[in-house]
Amino acid sequence: MNIGPNVIVLTVPMISPVMGPTKIYPVLLKDGEDLTLIDTGMLGQYDALLQAIEQAGEQLSSIKRIILTHQDIDHIGNLPLLVQKLPGVELFAHPGDIPAITNRQPMLKMNPQRVAQMPQAFQEQFHAFLEQLAQLGSFTELHDGQRLPWGSGIEIIHTPGHTPGHICLYVQEQALLLAVDELLVVDGQLTGPAESATPDMPQALRSLHKLEGRLIQSVLCYHGGLYDGSPQELINQLTDAL
Repeated sequence: MNIGPNVIVLTVPMISPVMGPTKIYPVLLKDGEDLTLIDTGMLGQYDALLQAIEQAGEQLSSIKRIILTHQDIDHIGNLPLLVQKLPGVELFAHPGDIPAITNRQPMLKMNPQRVAQMPQAFQEQFHAFLEQLAQLGSFTELHDGQRLPWGSGIEIIHTPGHTPGHICLYVQEQALLLAVDELLVVDGQLTGPAESATPDMPQALRSLHKLEGRLIQSVLCYHGGLYDGSPQELINQLTDAL
């Protein structure tokens, strides 16, 4: 699905060890022949990501940079394999989550107790994945309010709470908010962050204020997909309760 000439939404089937079968929505930003990939999908499900890229009429080799919106396994799961297949690809993330993404700190939601509850095959895959993360190259830090030229121009919005380094992205030309996991679409309705997956829910709700003050005509959530409408009413409802 294309949103304007420079934003391609990928629909990627995902099997979660917690949620079961579902779909996620990574994004490609297009600049001529070059692509920027925003998030990489679930660990062990590279083929589904590759198929979605090819179904969008694009080539993996066109990806020149990867933006990680935060540290969660369904967002960084294919990162080591992509780095292996894309020599020289540039990596970007907020400094609040780079230590976890590079395995210098434990991942916030994949503690040993939780991992031990998952299937044995996934546990083995996960431990190998951590070793691969530790071998990644350097990251360029992304900061709140930073503006970057890709996809006709994006703004970084630091929205901690879901994780310390969680970011949303605003594509001004399309009046599009890439809300990632700060918001969800559930049964066609926009909702706040999932409390079960958000360790600091009060901080995540306070972060909603940072989405104010922009013209937003549509919202894309990593879980739930596209919502055609401003999040402002929802933001007001949630933050009024703070």
